Amino acid sequence: MILEEIWEKSLSKIEEKIGTSIFELWIKPIKPVQLKEQQLTLEVPNRFFKEWIEDYYPTLITEILEGLLGHAVTLKYRVAEKQAVEIKRIEARLESRKTRLASRGIYLNPKYTFENFISGQSNQFAHAAAKAVAETPGKVYNPLFIYGGVGLGKTHLLSAIGNSVIDSKQDYNVLYVSSEQFTNEVVSAVRHGKTEELKKKYRNVDLLLIDDIQFVENKMATQEELFYTINTLYEKQKQIVISSDRPPKEIKTITDRLRSRFSMGLIADIQPPEYETRVAIIHKKSDMERLGLKEDVVNFIAAKVKTNIRELEGCLIRLGAQAALTGSPIDVEMAKNVLKDFIQDEEKPITSEQILKIVCEYFGLKIQDIKARKRTKEIAQPRQIAMYLSRQLTDGSLNDIGKSMGGKDHATVIYACKQVEDKRAKDENFNRMVETLLRKIKP
Repeated sequence: MILEEIWEKSLSKIEEKIGTSIFELWIKPIKPVQLKEQQLTLEVPNRFFKEWIEDYYPTLITEILEGLLGHAVTLKYRVAEKQAVEIKRIEARLESRKTRLASRGIYLNPKYTFENFISGQSNQFAHAAAKAVAETPGKVYNPLFIYGGVGLGKTHLLSAIGNSVIDSKQDYNVLYVSSEQFTNEVVSAVRHGKTEELKKKYRNVDLLLIDDIQFVENKMATQEELFYTINTLYEKQKQIVISSDRPPKEIKTITDRLRSRFSMGLIADIQPPEYETRVAIIHKKSDMERLGLKEDVVNFIAAKVKTNIRELEGCLIRLGAQAALTGSPIDVEMAKNVLKDFIQDEEKPITSEQILKIVCEYFGLKIQDIKARKRTKEIAQPRQIAMYLSRQLTDGSLNDIGKSMGGKDHATVIYACKQVEDKRAKDENFNRMVETLLRKIKP
């Protein structure tokens, strides 16, 4: 079969798998260029297409082509547009780092560096701490514990530390692992009697980066191994960096001694980016991808998409794809149309029902428990918090809030709000818990 025929057959199979709308937007604009020695070169309109395919469907095209051809296929992407000198330089450096990381079995994201991390008021403390750790591993802030919500840059900072250390200290043994991967390795080592190999792997590194540590909750064997690993590395003055979606005090069902180890260095949080930081992020990404966004478009996106950096990047990917497909310049009208899903979701008012659901999930309760007449502390306090948050975040009247909590009257709501306010002022741990719930409800 000739290349065009192979590609046409693969397109129909891809469309069956992912649906027409995604296919039309992301796959149809791709053009086959060359099939040589089992490597297929594909031309994409811009880097957004390449990154989107690699993020969402990394193996789909390969698997379908291999099914048609009957042998292994590797993909190479070529960007159609002419690239600026700066972008070519960055691409070359990225490719070099990819090769070096792969050769050493290090699973860092080579794209995440300090150079392309946008620092602002919401993340500057964590950013400064990460840079200090990268410059002198094991000497300051050990362990460094970074926490924050989804898509705010925790993994970016962990990878930036790793990439910086690898670039400047090439003899350093760097290991990046997710808590899920670490757990799987612990289970496998115990099952196959290879715990000594596991200890040797993790306790003889110069820099250990652990992502999403909150997933070790309830995993006692993993926590045990992690505790001794951190102890050993700390005593050797080797650097440990940990990320989580919440501070150590709010990670449930971990041992006190492990929580203590997480807290013995520096704890730095990352908040959702403020308006000025969102503008800077959009400008940076726009320049990198040569989108040429005008100031009114940048301001529109920054004002409407407030939750996290990942959503901002998703918006730019959509706009870049739309502009490449239509050949039209990106203006505010295009942004409104293309990004309506993001914006509609962001502008939906918060309801007491949403708050109740999130509070129940946080405390491990059922909604009917909150709405019942039970007055035990395990039920009463979450109920009061839900009433307080509803008063803070919704336009509902006291009576409406009371009804949504199981038919309570307005006096009960007033009392609940007063109780929560008083406890927030006196109890720092309680205040942090309420702040966490606020972030979950309104990122």
